[in-house]
Amino acid sequence: METMHTNYLRENDVKVDVIIPTYHSDDKFIRLIEMLYRQTKKPNRILILQTREEAGEEQALPEIADDLVEVIPIEKEDFDHGGTRKFGASLSDAQILVFMTQDAIPEDEYLLEHLLKPYEDPKVAATYARQLAGNEADLLERFTRNFNYPKTSRVKSLEDLDKLGIKTFFCSNVCASYRKDVFCELGGFVDKTIFNEDMIYASGLIRNGYKIAYVAEARVIHSHQYSYHQQFTRNFDLGVSHKQYASVFQGTKSESEGIKLVKKSLEYLIKKKKYLLIPDLIISSGMKYLGYQLGLHYDKLPEELVIRFSMNRSYWRK
Repeated sequence: METMHTNYLRENDVKVDVIIPTYHSDDKFIRLIEMLYRQTKKPNRILILQTREEAGEEQALPEIADDLVEVIPIEKEDFDHGGTRKFGASLSDAQILVFMTQDAIPEDEYLLEHLLKPYEDPKVAATYARQLAGNEADLLERFTRNFNYPKTSRVKSLEDLDKLGIKTFFCSNVCASYRKDVFCELGGFVDKTIFNEDMIYASGLIRNGYKIAYVAEARVIHSHQYSYHQQFTRNFDLGVSHKQYASVFQGTKSESEGIKLVKKSLEYLIKKKKYLLIPDLIISSGMKYLGYQLGLHYDKLPEELVIRFSMNRSYWRK
């Protein structure tokens, strides 16, 4: 089946464009570009949406042998999680759009090949990769990655909504692909959002009868060591997005998934006898919950506090 599908993709010469927003990137970005060059399914183009603060600011790029990579400057005040990616999509004539973040590194040369396989089902309109923790990640971060990105692939549809709840819409633009024709049909990502453009769009896919495939075989190295403050601000923005797009997430509570993760994490620490990490789990979980709840009620807070609580402060200054 795998060989037949690979031949199918080659015979139809499916074009894939990779779109990567960047801002103050580091050596992970260089490794990402290098790994994209090694893919068995070659990208048609790599479009880098480079956010800059001042005219003339250049994005550091690795040495490249051809014009596969194209850099499109984005003024900082114009950047938006949804709108900027939607603009990148408008520059592509490929059948499949792959969105990645600058710090997601393909684990091997089969990432794009694996992301394409589920499209054998014409109802699959999006696929997303498994995220593995990097070497610098601590025990809790590794467990969280395995909880959110398990070893088993699955295809999600509207039939899963009662069972999976908000997880039905889960799809991460850290590394995700989309059918361009369906993307255009449904209007793509929302033009303005502080966060969560991937899940907002994914909910539209599901509610319009399409499917989303989680592809565990497609793997990227991606993890963060967030401070308590960063966990608070990130979840504040998450709450804001859920408030602003309440109709999208109506009837699908995300708190239950968070509580489930905390319980499983606690059980894991006890099993591993890592009792000294329990206070860290309690504090970090508390900061996430507090940030999320305040984000849900951001419209009742003074503007000064909203900006201070947000990870994406430029969003509020537009």
